[in-house]
Amino acid sequence: MAGLAERVGREARSARAALRRAEARPARVPLSFAQQRLWFLHRYEGPSATYNLSYVLPLSGELDVAALASALRDVVVRHESLRTLFVADDQGVAAQVVVAANDVVLDVPVREVAAEAMDAAVAEEAAYRFDLAAELPVRARVLRRGPDDHVLVLLIHHIAADGESMGPLARDLSAAYTARRRGEEPRWGELPVQYADYALWQRELLGEENDPESLLANQLAYWREELEGVRQPLPLPLDRPRPPVASHRGDTVGFALDADVLAAVEEVARAQGATVPMVLQSALAVLLHLMSGGDDLTVGVPIAGRTDEELGDLVGFFVNTWVLRADLSGNPSFEDVVRQVRDKAVRAYDHQDVPFERLVEALNPERSTAHHPLFQVMFGWRGTAGQVFDAPGLRSAALELVPTETAKFDLAFALADTPGHGVVGDVEYATDLFDRSTAEALADRFTRLVRQLATTPRARLHTVDVLAPEERDRLLRTFNDTDVSTPDLTMPALFEQQAAAAPDAVALVHGAESLTYRELNARANRLARALVRRGVGPDSLVAVALPHSAEFVVALLGVLKAGAGYVPVDPRYPSGRVGFVLADTAPRLVLTDTATRNVLPRHEAEEMLLDRMDLGTGDGSDLNGTDRSAVLSPQHLAYVMHTSGSTGTPKGVGVTHHGVVRLALDRCFAGGGHERVLLHATQAFDISTYELWVPLLRGGTIVVPPSASLAPADLAAVIAEQRVTGVLMTAGLFRVVAEERPEAFRGVREAWSGGDVVPPAAIERVLAACPGITVVNGYGPTEATVATSAHKMRDAADLGAAVPIGRPLDGPRLYVLDSTAPACTSWTRRSGRSRWACRASCTSPATGWPAGTWAART
Repeated sequence: MAGLAERVGREARSARAALRRAEARPARVPLSFAQQRLWFLHRYEGPSATYNLSYVLPLSGELDVAALASALRDVVVRHESLRTLFVADDQGVAAQVVVAANDVVLDVPVREVAAEAMDAAVAEEAAYRFDLAAELPVRARVLRRGPDDHVLVLLIHHIAADGESMGPLARDLSAAYTARRRGEEPRWGELPVQYADYALWQRELLGEENDPESLLANQLAYWREELEGVRQPLPLPLDRPRPPVASHRGDTVGFALDADVLAAVEEVARAQGATVPMVLQSALAVLLHLMSGGDDLTVGVPIAGRTDEELGDLVGFFVNTWVLRADLSGNPSFEDVVRQVRDKAVRAYDHQDVPFERLVEALNPERSTAHHPLFQVMFGWRGTAGQVFDAPGLRSAALELVPTETAKFDLAFALADTPGHGVVGDVEYATDLFDRSTAEALADRFTRLVRQLATTPRARLHTVDVLAPEERDRLLRTFNDTDVSTPDLTMPALFEQQAAAAPDAVALVHGAESLTYRELNARANRLARALVRRGVGPDSLVAVALPHSAEFVVALLGVLKAGAGYVPVDPRYPSGRVGFVLADTAPRLVLTDTATRNVLPRHEAEEMLLDRMDLGTGDGSDLNGTDRSAVLSPQHLAYVMHTSGSTGTPKGVGVTHHGVVRLALDRCFAGGGHERVLLHATQAFDISTYELWVPLLRGGTIVVPPSASLAPADLAAVIAEQRVTGVLMTAGLFRVVAEERPEAFRGVREAWSGGDVVPPAAIERVLAACPGITVVNGYGPTEATVATSAHKMRDAADLGAAVPIGRPLDGPRLYVLDSTAPACTSWTRRSGRSRWACRASCTSPATGWPAGTWAART
């Protein structure tokens, strides 16, 4: 199918001449589709440097500044796009208005700049913000370092030009400067077409979408099918959560592909009937795939849009963008990927006339101010680097694009051929999302990957290693350097150490009642002895069905001291669930009270009523090894807690003393933020593990509220009255409190949340209402003793669109496995679990873990 520009040349040439002769072109011309989007962003976001094309031209030799200024004006007059204003009527409809040639004024001031200050001066000029409705979209400054040492900074807004425009611009500027040096006007023929004409013809030739015979309808049909169901946004290895609104702040890092690598790329291109850019696009797709982009990913690719020869000498915004959608599922070879990209590119060229902006309107993907639509990574290719400015008295130099400290996309890879020297490139990255070190690592990985894929193109993607050895070691070992010595103690032994060290410290507060460590220890010891007499000991279970109270804490500690594991039962739960838990665990005893026993379902276990026991008198000394029926070790069960039953059936999870001791003594809980912890979670939820044992095993205080269900106002009162310093809430409850009464957390040093996705907006409200607080996102399954990782947040400015799960706590190691994991021969079903695990003795690409490591398979 003929391209738009070709059809312009074939069908509209006579109409073009007629328009010019009759001066029939309106004074206000509609914007092209490409210009429309930039105009919208300009109005929506305000003037910025994001879409500046900033070029520098070093000029060594005798520079005639006046001739250069005249030459630049000549070029602006020659190309209407450079002397166009972009205005809107009362209804907000934008149009382009070409300034008459005689009215063009272009100042080119000279600025003295010290050599060491040149980079800063160029950056300052590049950051200029155009007012497109009031000034021409072009600006020039000469920076002088010495009598024969100048730098021209040429700034053009992207709405008026594109990268391909720099060729004709450099040629015309060279010709005009040469003529002005001779005291003459440049002699060049009239351009056959101007950009405003192109904008009119574009709309005419595309036709209407509702016309099935139109070029627009035909090509949109292709793109609708090609891009249906595109995943948005593309998962990328971000350093920070994506902010709700992209700031477009950016930076760049450079890289290079050696000549021998380029030769290997060219060989792959020849073998697969592709081009060098296609091979490099394929390599970028593989990189994104390996860096967590998934199997279905998109990359934006610019296309010049100048298929008609009469557009080749024109400065204007012709470049279009097409979307490469790559399918990397099924472990293809690199050759397979190249062939797929080649075929997609060929079809895209046949359907290139639909402006990207019109495509977005037609496909109407979910819009977001946080990311670019349809793709977030761009790949650009220039055949050669730089456009040469050749003028008398000056040594030839190249017009080079300079960074503007902005980023249009999350990532943009720009590459250029340097004949005889390989390829040079840079990665423009959004500093909202990436650290410079991450961008440098991505550039390094890309260069390593291109070399590896070009030299072994038949390699399957699952055999490709994108990481450098030091990166692999850092991911597998440094980030998981969580080895911390955990005392080889049971929970009762650690508690008894705290009681011995500070016997009069308050261990528990419930309304007006309080228990010191000495009192709590003695009461729990008396209960433990009673339990032992009833046959309770290690390897047995005791169900504890009690409301939140001091007696509830005494009961749990007494069960542990007897050597048994406790099964927490919330008497408020439905009878059917309570009955299931009791039947599933078959406890030796049910420890309850008179009021609660009446709401429990029928069960087979023997009952023991706590309110009929006298725990205030009797032997309150600690139990020794001979007091229990068997030796109690850290590997014995501390409790069995049932999950919520997402599969339909609750599953019992057993946790050892060692697991709880490790959690309680984790470095994450150091610093005094958990001196007074609120006990408000349901007894049967693993949050209660934190609420009970982090304070008690560290010498802190449990605060039991008067009611298990607290409204935000009541919660605020309890926190304030009891000087609570640490809380842990489900994500849902945290959100409710944050929305209704964020100041409820005042006085709290650390507020933990987890169990589900924590809304960033809720965290922001709490941080704003409670200066000095730290909000922590805890993550981990019940099987891993409440949490395996944590992410601490102290500043709302660091929040983004999502909250990370953070880094591992002491002991656990975290790994994310990709689809290669099932090929591992060491996957085994771990005893007593419904999860699969790998013991790191395999030979798949997921290897390299420390011996004995277990990892859940995703």
